[in-house]
Amino acid sequence: MTDTSADLVILGGGSGGYAAAFRAAELGLSVTLIEKDKLGGTCLHRGCIPTKALLHAAEVADETRDAETFGVKAVLEGIDIAGVNKYKDGIISRLYKGLQGLAKAHKVNLVEGTGTFVGGTTVEVDGTRYTGKNVILATGSYSRTLPGLELGGRIIASEQALSLDYIPKKAIVLGGGVIGVEFASVWASFGVDVTIVEALPRLVPNEDEYASKQLERAFRRRRIAFKTGVRFTGAKQDDNGVSVSLESGETLEADLLLVAVGRGPNSAGHGYEEAGVKMERGFVLTDDRLRTNLPNVYAVGDIVPGLQLAHRGFQQGIFVAEEIAGQEPRVIDESGIPRVTYSHPEVASVGLTESQAKEKYGSDVTTFTYDLGGNGKSQILKTSGGVKLIKAPDGPVVGVHMVGDRVGELIGEAQLIYSWEAFPEDVAPLIHAHPTQTEALGEAFLALAGKPLHVHS
Repeated sequence: MTDTSADLVILGGGSGGYAAAFRAAELGLSVTLIEKDKLGGTCLHRGCIPTKALLHAAEVADETRDAETFGVKAVLEGIDIAGVNKYKDGIISRLYKGLQGLAKAHKVNLVEGTGTFVGGTTVEVDGTRYTGKNVILATGSYSRTLPGLELGGRIIASEQALSLDYIPKKAIVLGGGVIGVEFASVWASFGVDVTIVEALPRLVPNEDEYASKQLERAFRRRRIAFKTGVRFTGAKQDDNGVSVSLESGETLEADLLLVAVGRGPNSAGHGYEEAGVKMERGFVLTDDRLRTNLPNVYAVGDIVPGLQLAHRGFQQGIFVAEEIAGQEPRVIDESGIPRVTYSHPEVASVGLTESQAKEKYGSDVTTFTYDLGGNGKSQILKTSGGVKLIKAPDGPVVGVHMVGDRVGELIGEAQLIYSWEAFPEDVAPLIHAHPTQTEALGEAFLALAGKPLHVHS
């Protein structure tokens, strides 16, 4: 066996792995990055980027269908799924080429193949051992299913849903979290009769209850059916379709069943457990500086318990690279990671939900909700929703929750407000351009600071 050494060996080239590789290279470290598939991982090839491309195509379809509302005469002749896929794949291809170019520019040694962590700081790929002074485990996640529910045929996960070459007439989405509601939103815009089944009492159950209620109201208007608080008991498929049975005794029929019950850590088969990495339910356990229980071995991204978001993995990758280079970066605040559901309408949030804030600070938490009905740009876009702020007793704003088309673009300012522990009085004097949706944030903070202008106090 040949032995190859570097300052840093990274197993996994997704958002966390490649961010760590590029940042470490910038800091003068020699880097070997091992990836069995394509640089960019799930997010670029089978996750965030392709789903958002579909969601934009869905938005164009909706705008064409509703064009007359804006005084524009247009007819939606239908959805050319081959054309949609070509548009989506073109975006992925351009971004992938860009990433490959960056890896070359950073002089990262890119190794293609399945890596196994063999202990110490060594990863083996096809008989070759790569040893680093440090190792980062970054093998990402996979689409989970439920016990006894096998994927295949008409029962698909998000990866298959992204590459469908036809549009189903009827679809059932199992799971009302981020992935489930995004696909339901796309398919409804494409003319599919969609029903979401969610075991928990509300859609997007990890979000603030206000956001769930707003999204459910919008989905009812869009005729997207959903059944919450009901458990799935089984599914059968044949050449004609799939039938799904629920605990309530009800049976649903459709062409496809999309299983969107979350993602599991992709840790099995990589040698972690055998090498003595401390794990729990398949997740790699780390401290707040992302160190595992083994010396000089770190983990980032979806295999680390917490939010499974590409931008979290990306930031963790940068953090670990800087940590290894001795820069002592500031620990990442998990609550400060922005969350966006890109459905129509969007849901965007940062910080604590109202119930989390009450758990932390007691019942003396202040909340204020500003309705987008008073926001000029939202009226122009014909979107409804609102901004909800959550303030700690005699303290800063600890949660921002928004619902409405394009509110994902406002999350940057909301994140700054949360991360800087700003008081309403700090934000109220800031000037927000008119007419923009950012004004909705401004108005909410004005009201919370005791100077409501466009709202009844």
